[in-house]
Amino acid sequence: MEAHLYNLNIERAVLSSILFDPKIFEEVASVLQPKDFYHPFHQKLFEAMLALANEDQPIDEEFLKEKLELQKSFDEAAFLDILAANPLSNTASYVKEIKEKALKRELVHLTTDIKKVTVEQDLPVADVIDEIQSKLYKITTETSSQDFKSSDEVMYDTLQHLLRMKEKGNSILIGLDTGFHDLNIKTAGFNPGDLIIIAARPSMGKTAFALNLAQAVLDQNKGVVIFSLEMPAEQLMLRMLSAKASIPLQRLRVANLNDIEWNEISRLSDYYEKKKLFIDDEGNLNVHQLRAKLRKLKSQHPEIELAIIDYMQLMSGSGTKDRHLEISEISRSLKLLARELQIPIIALSQLNRSLESRVDKRPMLSDLRESGAIEQDADVILFVYRDDVYKIKEAKQKMKEAQARGELLDIKIEEKRVEEAEIIIGKQRNGPTGVVKLWFHKDYVKFAEEAAETIREYDTRESTIEIPDNIV
Repeated sequence: MEAHLYNLNIERAVLSSILFDPKIFEEVASVLQPKDFYHPFHQKLFEAMLALANEDQPIDEEFLKEKLELQKSFDEAAFLDILAANPLSNTASYVKEIKEKALKRELVHLTTDIKKVTVEQDLPVADVIDEIQSKLYKITTETSSQDFKSSDEVMYDTLQHLLRMKEKGNSILIGLDTGFHDLNIKTAGFNPGDLIIIAARPSMGKTAFALNLAQAVLDQNKGVVIFSLEMPAEQLMLRMLSAKASIPLQRLRVANLNDIEWNEISRLSDYYEKKKLFIDDEGNLNVHQLRAKLRKLKSQHPEIELAIIDYMQLMSGSGTKDRHLEISEISRSLKLLARELQIPIIALSQLNRSLESRVDKRPMLSDLRESGAIEQDADVILFVYRDDVYKIKEAKQKMKEAQARGELLDIKIEEKRVEEAEIIIGKQRNGPTGVVKLWFHKDYVKFAEEAAETIREYDTRESTIEIPDNIV
């Protein structure tokens, strides 16, 4: 290994500084891992320091020597070299240099891996690029870890999780707040690493529901990325503005707004400028491109805590002619990506048309298009269902058939501005299934827990906006 890829004197100085002032250990440990040290004994010594810190034991010569001797990894000469090094008054810049040299060594190893997968294993180009991108992401974000966790490590991590939950005051949430109380109760929120499928027939509102979830996360000052394969970014933004400002989408599209509404749009413009919302509306996107884009964006913006894909069936895989295999590849890739990035990924999905021939048209798992792989990989599957959509459709079909027979049917078609909606939890790997009742506000393409008009969140909320009947 070339000398410029490590500096043993700096490693000794940092370790000596910790022994001189153990209070700085937490600060150093927040940046460095044992593998970041080049010298094998320095790695073992830092591992011992981590173990003592977890056990609430003093980080000093005697305790370190005892622990290393028990592991039969104590090197007296190397330890004396560390003790002889001068402690540093400010370790930050030296810790940074150790980290940078460790990353350079990782990149050197990566070049060897590239040669191995490209030449020796002769893998397809798409697989080579994906593996390289995955390893590069792990290097830059420090997500790589050991192959196995021992039972004591798993138990320690589990207890820390339970303590964090206790600090929340026995809150119902352990994951991302969905913005819907009853859905939070049933799911405990969306968890890092989860693949969540939102499925529905066309016109049921799956995109609207996904955008409502995105808005709830933005309201928590957390980042969201949306891959829109069907709809331009501007149309998505109009839908979010309509739902947030309670301005009918049809009037917002043509900018038919009064002064109060223009003020609200101006205020929302300021709101969204401060939020971490990213939209990719490239229509022709394959799963390899999506993974590369999301990895890069997540590394640049660690505050991103939710990704949404609208929708799965519009995405392509490796180009296989078997669509079932391609969907299987896509769903598996999304699940692995969610675990790698430690964020929930929501993927929207179409349902088979066959459900419309049933009397009860509420979706089931078997209605998922190319359902086998999606059902297996998903942690949570949510179906969006509005019975009024079918009632109106059936009434219009009966009138059309009657007209074709020359008959006149007296059927009243009631187009409701607010319809009952069901979010059906068809699968949940770590929780119950069931139904969450919501209301769909058609004017604002918004799901809500109340049927009443949403009260605006602005200083102008006491004002009343008259909407002419001929506009809506």
